[in-house]
Amino acid sequence: MKTPSLSRQLVRAMTSLALLITLGIAIGSYGFYYLLSLYYPLPENESDEWALTAPEVVWIVITGLLAVAAGAGAATKLAKRILVPLNSVAESLKKVAHGDLTARAAGGDPALGEVTNLVEDFNLMANQLERLTQEQAQWSAAIAHELRTPVTILRGRLQGLADGVFEPSQPLFLKLLSQVEGLSRLIEDLRVLGLSNSGHLHLHIIETDLAAEVRNVVDVFEPTLEASGHRVALHLGAAKAFCDPIRIRQVLLALLENASKYATAGEVRVTVDVSSESCTLRVEDDGPGVPAGTAQRMFDAFWRAEASRSRNSGGSGLGLAVVAAIARAHRGNAVCVPSATGGTAIELSWPNHPAPETPLPSSRELD
Repeated sequence: MKTPSLSRQLVRAMTSLALLITLGIAIGSYGFYYLLSLYYPLPENESDEWALTAPEVVWIVITGLLAVAAGAGAATKLAKRILVPLNSVAESLKKVAHGDLTARAAGGDPALGEVTNLVEDFNLMANQLERLTQEQAQWSAAIAHELRTPVTILRGRLQGLADGVFEPSQPLFLKLLSQVEGLSRLIEDLRVLGLSNSGHLHLHIIETDLAAEVRNVVDVFEPTLEASGHRVALHLGAAKAFCDPIRIRQVLLALLENASKYATAGEVRVTVDVSSESCTLRVEDDGPGVPAGTAQRMFDAFWRAEASRSRNSGGSGLGLAVVAAIARAHRGNAVCVPSATGGTAIELSWPNHPAPETPLPSSRELD
């Protein structure tokens, strides 16, 4: 047996309700006066007044029909107001299920709060699904592009060694090893971003001498900075900080490497500021800065201010995205602002508290 449509069910329900109310009022009135007569009997000559007269019967029938008509009309109008947005959601769902991620539902009457919320939630879900699908396609293309160059180099060199074209030598093996290390870093960066997007980038937060950790990283990386014409200036506090020291070292290495590749030769300033409430790690250079309006896009995976610059210098476009992911995992954030000398300053800040008790949000939830 076919189930009646929602609009018909609403009309039937409202019609039945109107009819029942009309009959209830009519019958209830006579029932009330009947019970009243049991305790306060009418005089003998007035007792026949309880009988229904023909006009009264006609009036009850007309009133009932009018109530049914009014109920049906109101139900039809209400059903239309409710079903227009619901049908729009249903049609949009069919389109999305068949691959049309641009489908959106019509809002309908704003006075219908729950229905309006349903439409808005569906459109929000559709927007998120379309954005995620586009990001997935972009990520797949970008990852394939980043992997193609080192894999091609490795395959060519190894094929040359197997065919006797190249003579085995230490310089050749060092070049191959550098390509393998680049692939390892790319894989690790992708792993960190994947964990961050799913909300599973967990940290081992302990009380740490942040200044000492920064000094150790700078001591290791300083020769690379000096080779690219940079000198390091440290401004370190002495307070203890709650953080994951391994991840903070990873962040600082990424920022220093970013400065060594892209900043003009000059001073690279590393500042640590720790208070009882917050921790701040700041790395700034002397130039050339980033275009106005694109500072926060630097933390997007595979985004480059100049399409060719990162590839020519060997970068994957993931370093600052990893920095932002680690900042979020610390319940903090990463920002990019102009430095006082016209360069770029990248600053991480996070609460100076022990490990959080609540689950970590994913980057999707923060968006």
